[in-house]
Amino acid sequence: MARNAGVAEGTLFRYFATKDDLINELYLFLKHDLCQSMMANLDRSVTDAKTMTHYIWNSYISWGLNHTCGHRTIRQLAVSEKISKETEQQADDMFPELRDLCHRYVRPEFMSDEYRAFGDGLFLSLAETTMEFAARDSARAKEYISMGFEAMWRALTREEQ
Repeated sequence: MARNAGVAEGTLFRYFATKDDLINELYLFLKHDLCQSMMANLDRSVTDAKTMTHYIWNSYISWGLNHTCGHRTIRQLAVSEKISKETEQQADDMFPELRDLCHRYVRPEFMSDEYRAFGDGLFLSLAETTMEFAARDSARAKEYISMGFEAMWRALTREEQ
């Protein structure tokens, strides 16, 4: 890691006690940037959950297309066992509005400790596929992003929505 960062070995661990601490801090940094971007221009007067979630999805896809390395890193870390429960909680607590939206509309099994990583994996796979096709065919990017949203909405949200 130090070699890739262009710094002397051991330098990173002056600031982080372990590699896992560094990874968790990187995850929080990227999640903060992503969530800040997703919530930045959200119209809080919108009360329809699907409309609000569609806006957030579009912002997520846009961030991922513009931050490919960051998105790839979040995706890998989110489904790894390197992210501690404390770090997951810190990430959830950074943007309570987003966390509350998820708790209200995402199927409860995907919010449970047992299946959270699986639900995250489904979301991230759908987002990744959407980004891949949108980047490959920019003339139809809006269509791919919209269809990706519909697939995600049907897969992860409560049926009554």
